[in-house]
Order: sequence, then structure tokens, then C-alpha cells
Amino acid sequence: MERLEAFLEWGGTKKDITFLVLGGVSLLCSIFWGENLPVDPAWVAILLCGVPILLEAIIGLVTAFDIKADVLVSMALVASVLIGEDFAAGEVAFIMQLGGLLEDLTVAKARAGIEKLVHLTPRTARVMTAEGEKIIPAEDVQVGDQLRVLPGETIPVDGVILQGQTSINQAVMTGESLPVDKGEGDEVASGTVNQFGAFTMEATKVGEDSSIQRMIRLVQSADAGKAKIVNLADRWATWIVVIALVSAGITWAVTGEIIRAVTILVVFCPCALVLATPTAIMAAIGNATRHGFLVREGDALERLSQVTKVTFDKTGTLTFGTPQVVAVVPLDGAISKETLYAQVACAEALSEHPLGKAVVRCFREEGGGQIPPGEDFQMLPGRGVQVTCQGRQVAAGNPKLLAELGIHLPAQAQTAAERWLQEGCTVIYCGVDGRLAGFLALSDTLRPQAAQTIRRTQAAGVEPVLLTGDNANAAQHIAGQLGIPEVQWGCLPEDKLAYIDASQQNGQPVCMIGDGINDAPALKKAFVGIAMGGVGSDIAVDAADIALVNDDIQELPHLLRLARRMMFTIKCNLTFSMALNFVAIVLAILGILNPVVGALVHNAGSVVVIINAAFLLQWKERAHKEGQ
Repeated sequence: MERLEAFLEWGGTKKDITFLVLGGVSLLCSIFWGENLPVDPAWVAILLCGVPILLEAIIGLVTAFDIKADVLVSMALVASVLIGEDFAAGEVAFIMQLGGLLEDLTVAKARAGIEKLVHLTPRTARVMTAEGEKIIPAEDVQVGDQLRVLPGETIPVDGVILQGQTSINQAVMTGESLPVDKGEGDEVASGTVNQFGAFTMEATKVGEDSSIQRMIRLVQSADAGKAKIVNLADRWATWIVVIALVSAGITWAVTGEIIRAVTILVVFCPCALVLATPTAIMAAIGNATRHGFLVREGDALERLSQVTKVTFDKTGTLTFGTPQVVAVVPLDGAISKETLYAQVACAEALSEHPLGKAVVRCFREEGGGQIPPGEDFQMLPGRGVQVTCQGRQVAAGNPKLLAELGIHLPAQAQTAAERWLQEGCTVIYCGVDGRLAGFLALSDTLRPQAAQTIRRTQAAGVEPVLLTGDNANAAQHIAGQLGIPEVQWGCLPEDKLAYIDASQQNGQPVCMIGDGINDAPALKKAFVGIAMGGVGSDIAVDAADIALVNDDIQELPHLLRLARRMMFTIKCNLTFSMALNFVAIVLAILGILNPVVGALVHNAGSVVVIINAAFLLQWKERAHKEGQ
């Protein structure tokens, strides 16, 4: 079916181009040899290019009483033919169809970066069964199935690697130019490509829940026609049709020259006005897609151009959302930093707690070596863990655990830990053989580009605000590092909602950026919601107007500028098209323009509008180099 649709679409494009070429040739023949032939060759352009316009206008009027540009163009065509201006009629039809083709090509180019996602959907999957490997349709994969992925194959569903080492090309999802190394326990996303090693994975998200399908659903909802300014342009176009008919009638009645009335109909066609907005919006959507944003509708960019505040969630947005060991502090002179780290990693090796897993992960990432084997592991909910490590009793947890074990926490140790607690860190104390050995401090780490993003957001004239559920120490520490002047801490979902509502009630439209389920209400309430599509929850993405696929927030300031640039382009196009129409009408009323020249002037305006909108596709690259 997709191949048939693609063939029909390409067939339609080839037909349009063929008709345009034949129409153009016929107009040239009309200029040079028209007077010497029994029938004006311009009739070829009238039939091939004009009849489709006439049919579309009639269908629109009959089915929906839709008075738009085609109606006025059709009247201009018929009137030109009736007064014997065959060349003018053919020229109007030819240039109108040329403008339409240019618009289609511009929109197609703008959407190319979006729609290629649809064609990246994996078709098959290699499922491991008791009988061996079996190739099945990707949509038949179930959660929990074990799949085998060979080098060069596209990963069919989201999952976790069970066995094997590989490198994954994630460019389609994250924009990263280099492959990313993956091993056991790492997550992989559907639509990405396995480049080197073969691996076995377990399916965790399948069908419509997979990453590529979720992004496709966002893509398919992108619609420039939903923007308010597009509807405004359509309403103007309707009134222009009415005004054109009245003006042409009055001019004919006053001057008695029908050619002037026909010229008014030709130059009054609101084609440039109608093209001005959707081409700019779709070009801006295509630009945003190239840089990791999936815009669900053009209205989102229109609204984004008006925001005065950007509220950031902290965890997963400005930070990575995964704890990291930032300090290892021994407090017993007999135990080194390395030994303390290894003993806490040994104690946490079998822990299911996120902080315990973070300690183990960081120990391995920092080259701590082999984790010593532990025995007699005990999980003590709400307090910590205990284990026998190399013959020594090791306990890792909070002060409650130390108190239970009779391990004294001296004032010196509390003072040393307080420094990290003031910065919003979590502290894991370690006791060895009944004595305090030291502690580890864990913290959520800032994204490297976060501070620059905040500075560029402020430079774009938008005020950044931090809304977080963290405690005051953590929130103020992060805000201070990033230079965010306003911060709200201890926020529950209803608190974020209330802040956004209050700001917007005070005439300050808010853009909310978040990633978790708890951010979904705020994303929905905000004037514009942007979800971190890579790490964000499905609920958050569904609630947002825009999804940031690669979680690279450094592109946000440019998205703000792009939205404003889009609106500036639209306003320029609307102003230009209206001014051109006004001047052409005056010249037509005075008899200076005839239908032929009027058609050239008017449709040249449409081409200028389309070309101006097309510049938005490349605007990011130029602006980024200039540091804007």
C-alpha cells in the first residue's frame, strides 16, 4: 500500500511537471507564432493548467461553498477567454500551477526530515525460540521475547541487551554522528541500527509503544493548518475574493472597459496571501526536526514565539536524572579511599536500590577493578545493606543503620557530610567491623550544555525558571550553578500547575520543559509544553506540544528564535503580498496593467513568498554559526 501511494504521488508530480512544460512551450509558441496559427497555442496551457483550477473551484463551491483563491482565479480565466485574451488566460493558469508546484516542493522538502522516520520502521524481527531462530513480522513481537540482532540490522523493538557487545548507530533518534557502544544491561531503541557485533536482547516495548512508533505518531500529527494565523489568512482570502468582485464590477461600470475589470480579478487573486503562512510554518517545522524537535502542530511554534518564561524541571531535563558518585570521603585513617569505595561497592553489588546500583555502576566506570565478592547479603529496607566482604562486616546506608549497629557518628563526620548535603547530595555512610569508615556522596549531575542553554535562553529575551520537587539546598545549588534567578523547590505536580497558571494569568505565557509523569499536568497547562522525548515518559510526551527527541537541550534557545523568525517571515510575507496586491489593483484600475502583465506581477509575488519561506529551512545553520 505504501509503495502504491508513493507511486501515485510521484505519478501526480510527474504529470504536473509534464503539464507545466507543455503549457510553458505553448505560451512561447503563442508569443512567437500565435498570430500565424488558426488556433492560439495558449489554449494548451489553458486546458492543461487551467481546467484543474476551474474544476477544483467548482467542487469547492458545490460541496462546501468554499470561496477561496481558486474561485477568483477561475473567474479571471473565464473572463480573459471571453474578451479574447487567450494568452493572458494561459499565463495565469501556467503561473498559478507553477506556484502550486513550488509550494508542494517546499513543503515536501520541509517534511522530508520528519517523514523519513516512517520509512525506518523495522519490518521483521529475529525471535529466539526452542526450535531456534525464527523471523517474524516486527509487529508480532511480544514483551519478554528474546531477539537476536545481527550486524547491519535495524533493531525491531525497544529492549535491553542480555548478551553481547555492539555499537549502535542512533542518529535517527538522537542525531549522534558516532556509534554508541552498548553491552549487557544497556537499553536499545527500535529504528536504530546495529553496526558491528551481534547481540541478544529482551523486548520491553513493542508495537505502538516502541520508540520509533511513538515518534511517528508525533510526526503524523504535525499539521501547519492548525495554526491560528493560517485560519486568519484564509478568512482574509475569502474577503479579498468578495472585494475583488465588487472592485471589478465598479471599475467596469465606471470606465466601461472590461479588460480593466479582468485585470483586477487577475491581480487581486490572494494566492501569495494564502501561501505566505503554511509554507513558512512547514519550513520551520522541518528546520526544527533537523535539530531534534518534533513539532506536533504549527500552532505550537506560533504560541512559542509569544512566551516570556521558560520553566525547567530539574531531574532528567537540566540534569541526567541518574545519580553519580561525586565524592568518596574516608574517615578512618586505616582505610584508604580506594578500599572504602570497593567495600561500599561490594555491599551494594546485590542491592536493587537505585543508589546502590549507581555506586556499583560508577565504581566500574571509574576503573575500580573487580568488585570483591560478598557473602551473607542483607537488604534492610529504609536503612541500607549489610554484607561480609573479604572477612569483614560491611554496612552501607543512612544514620539509622549506623545507630542500629551501634556505630557512633561523630560531630566531625556530620560536619564533613553536611557540606555535601548542602549541595543537595545524598550521603551513604559506611561502617566496617563496627566502626565508621567514611561515606560516599551521590548527586544528580548537570548536563554539560545546561549552563550555556540558560545563558542563551536569557539572551533570547526569555526568563528561565527552575521548578523542582527537590529540597531547597539541592534546588538553590543547581540554580546557582546555572545562573537561574528564580527557583521554586519542593514542588508537587499541583504546585507546578499553580505557578504556571498564576504566571499566565498575569500575562506571562509560559513554556514548560519536563520529562516525567509528574510533569504531564504542567506540560498540558503551559502555553507551550516541550517534553524530553528520549528519556521522558509516554504520558509527558503525549501531554506536550513539542518533543525533544535527543534530549539535547542546547537547541532550545534556537527553537525560541526560530519560532520568532517564523512569525517575522509570515508577517513579512503577508505585508508584501497585501502591498503588492494594492499597488497592482491601483495600476489595473488606471489601465496601466493589462491581464498579461498583471498575471506576471501577481504570480511573481507568490513565488517570492514561497522562496522567502523556504529560507527558514536553512536558518538554523546560519544563526548557530553566528552564535545567535
